[in-house]
Amino acid sequence: MSTATDTAIAIVGPGAIGTTVAAALHEAGRTPLLCGRTHRDQLTLHDGDRSVVVPGPVHTDPGRIDRKMDLIFLAVKATQTDSASGWLAALCRPDTVVCVLQNGVEQLERVAMHAPPARIIPAVVWFPAQAQADGSVRLRGDARLSLPDMPAARVAAEALRGTQCVVDITEDFPSAAWRKLLQNAVAGIMALTHRRAGMFARPDIAQLSLAYLRECLTVARAEGARLGDEVPQEILAKFQAAAPDLSTSILTDREADRQLEWDIRNGVVSRRARVHGIPTPISDIIVPLLAAASDGPG
Repeated sequence: MSTATDTAIAIVGPGAIGTTVAAALHEAGRTPLLCGRTHRDQLTLHDGDRSVVVPGPVHTDPGRIDRKMDLIFLAVKATQTDSASGWLAALCRPDTVVCVLQNGVEQLERVAMHAPPARIIPAVVWFPAQAQADGSVRLRGDARLSLPDMPAARVAAEALRGTQCVVDITEDFPSAAWRKLLQNAVAGIMALTHRRAGMFARPDIAQLSLAYLRECLTVARAEGARLGDEVPQEILAKFQAAAPDLSTSILTDREADRQLEWDIRNGVVSRRARVHGIPTPISDIIVPLLAAASDGPG
């Protein structure tokens, strides 16, 4: 792989996040192979007043792919990783880089069983992108990824160099990943209440959110994350400053009665807390409610 232009790139999971990255690559002349569950002739991203159309098609059958990729952006939800295993088998060589655009702090463990020959790198996705009713995607902020400081990550960074998607290579990736996990965890309250970001203006919700974020922060620090006492308030303030109608992927899934990413966004806090002997009274309430909302019965 001598240049980014020569790199064979695939997007597996052209949803909100995958479409955003595909649009960034396409605008830079690096149109990726699109792979997903639903056939579409093209992808459309709305970014402010402009729109980017990524030519398809979206391929739906891994068995019909006859070439390997240098770089794969895996953008399916964590709950869909197993179903994406066929794509990884079809697209990976031993030296293929798989950049995992998923929530959580366990991407390596969850994806490695499906792509053992590949070089897997986790990523933190910092941009809000929402799927629209017509199948397009609306980007509601600057696109930015954080990647760990490792050789394979530089393949992904080079592919996105000069695009609308900014890549940060960070030496302290665990801290970045846990900070994003805190943000994702508190967003679980949105799924339970069926309310968008405007609800964080309520004093009672703000108080609950801060208490939950501080509980999650204690676990993050036990896991080695270097995050200050100010982080919970900063995360809450970000939600309070957002557009009142801002949604989140777990709320979108709840509204559509789809399986929720409750375990990798919220359950992981409880699981890691038990390892360290840390009490999590708020998680002990939120996690079962999210699990029941996702998996039933009832």
